[in-house]
Amino acid sequence: MSRTIKDYLVIGFKGIAMGAADVVPGVSGGTIAFISGIYEELLGTISSVNFGLVKTLKNEGIKAAWRQVNGNFLAALLSGIFISIVSLSKIIKWLLENEAILLWSFFFGLVFASILYIGKQIEKWNFKIGILGIIGVVFGYVITILPATNTSDISYVFLIFSGAIASCAMILPGISGSYILLLIGIYPVVMTAITERNITILSAIAIGVIIGLLSFSKLLKWLFAHYKQEMLVVLTGIMLGSLNKVWPWKKTVSTYLDSHQEIKPLLEQSISPFSFDGDAQLTLAIVMAIIGFAIILIMEKLASKKQ
Repeated sequence: MSRTIKDYLVIGFKGIAMGAADVVPGVSGGTIAFISGIYEELLGTISSVNFGLVKTLKNEGIKAAWRQVNGNFLAALLSGIFISIVSLSKIIKWLLENEAILLWSFFFGLVFASILYIGKQIEKWNFKIGILGIIGVVFGYVITILPATNTSDISYVFLIFSGAIASCAMILPGISGSYILLLIGIYPVVMTAITERNITILSAIAIGVIIGLLSFSKLLKWLFAHYKQEMLVVLTGIMLGSLNKVWPWKKTVSTYLDSHQEIKPLLEQSISPFSFDGDAQLTLAIVMAIIGFAIILIMEKLASKKQ
């Protein structure tokens, strides 16, 4: 695929959007990849990293291996994700602590528009498609209400397993990898490890992430190649069910201590804005949701014009 510098800059901006989404537990970078039109290429690129790449590197050199792994695309995307996480994580953290309702309203509008976007690509509806959609909705909702586990004694193997599961969720639209870490009680551990540069914990998570990405991406690529309509309806259902997670008005059910020993909400319950204890900011929340919705519409229009 022949691309210009402008094309790679656009891919970098898509990476920035993915990174921004992955910073917040509950919002999936995979969703951003899907609606921005790079999801299937991303899966193909990740799945091209295999033992055959080592053979290509040995026999044909670095340039051939770089082409095989779609290196320009991957470099542009990862650069955007890295820039986003480094530059936006503090901003989003501040917004979560000070303007949580408005931030979650924005993400609610974004995810809701994403559901409509993916759902429109389902070409035919029948009984089987309907059942798969219901299964997706139930699964997406259950993921958002599962009680978190609290693990005081964590093994190296469990950390690898956690990294693998989280990485699978990261590339699956509708499910957040960081939220999965919260559910299994590893998120505060990982945040502390990053702060304290705990190589043991970070290396275990990194190994798990690599294993998860390389294995799960191949499965997803195969499913999209052979069962694309079924995958689209399941993903639409998962995203619809997971709207519960990005609902702006919450009541805290349980908490956890972060790396600074501050109490943070761990499990929350969605409530009506009219039952919210405090300023519901309903008008501004609706405005932010509309802005999030509009951004996806604009991205869709731009993608359609390019095609």
